[in-house]
Amino acid sequence: MSIKNILILCLLTGLFMPVNSTFAKGKSDTKSSKDHALISRFNGSIIRHYEVKAFDEYILPLGKFVEKDGKKPWKITKSKRELSKIKKLEGKITRIQYKAPEGRSTFEIFSNYKLALKNAGFEILFIAMGKELGRYNVWPDHLYSILNPLVGNTKFELNGEDAYQRYLSAKLSRPEGDIYVSLNISLGWNKWPVIQLDVIEVKPMETDLVKISMDALAKEIDKTGHVAVDGIYFDTNKAELKPESDFALNEIAKLLQHNPRLKLYVVGHTDSVGDLNYNRKLSQNRADSVVKKLVSDYGVDITRLKAFGVGPLVPEVSNNTEDGRKKNRRVELVEQ
Repeated sequence: MSIKNILILCLLTGLFMPVNSTFAKGKSDTKSSKDHALISRFNGSIIRHYEVKAFDEYILPLGKFVEKDGKKPWKITKSKRELSKIKKLEGKITRIQYKAPEGRSTFEIFSNYKLALKNAGFEILFIAMGKELGRYNVWPDHLYSILNPLVGNTKFELNGEDAYQRYLSAKLSRPEGDIYVSLNISLGWNKWPVIQLDVIEVKPMETDLVKISMDALAKEIDKTGHVAVDGIYFDTNKAELKPESDFALNEIAKLLQHNPRLKLYVVGHTDSVGDLNYNRKLSQNRADSVVKKLVSDYGVDITRLKAFGVGPLVPEVSNNTEDGRKKNRRVELVEQ
């Protein structure tokens, strides 16, 4: 299959568009689905699952499973599985699962995608196949059940013979926002190749969707002694406050002005993805940033604030779902 049937670089817009508007769209595509505007399908494939979220998180694998105590990756229990390197992404996420034509090998499909991505300017960040990904479906189970869960039985379509598992992650740098690709190809139980294509378009989150107020903060602290503050934003894996956090910070400052005896612990929390010590340090740095900003820009007396980071040690809900991890990443105010 020609590379041009997968991707083509459009010099005028900097986007990738399918070459052929009638590109092999199967009659059995799931309802309301379509190819991604930037990456078209392998010729003859049909869409079995389609999901788009305007803004969400995604955990991109950049390394293999870490062996612990000499154990092979497939012998590590599910609760202890860990990848050697990941990247946390936020942005628009499109997830498409294709059923590829019978008789086409996972090697052929994977090679076409890999070559097309390279020719289109993508940097291959990580690539692995076969037993490198662990045996007995360890890879698809971890990636699509724990890190980035797929709904329903969709994830089970990616289970299959170990020797035919292939995966890559790639990145295209653009001024208007980077694009990441997570591509997994399996030979499913029914011996049909299955393609899982996840495209993450990094972009800022829409703000002003949730409003907080001084009164709401005060009411919750009076009731429970603590409150999680919506509207405090950081870039992934960074501790610098984003400008859109100003509204929430101003409400915290007003809360302290109206309650002169109130002293607060500012507590940073993360999800459980990644190294524990790293997450604890990140949460401490983020709490420190909030305190420093309140003192330097809002005139809050530093003796009324103490910053602490607890990482993933005090989750509100389980970290086993995307929504749960998102809720656990937070800054809380706790009455001293």
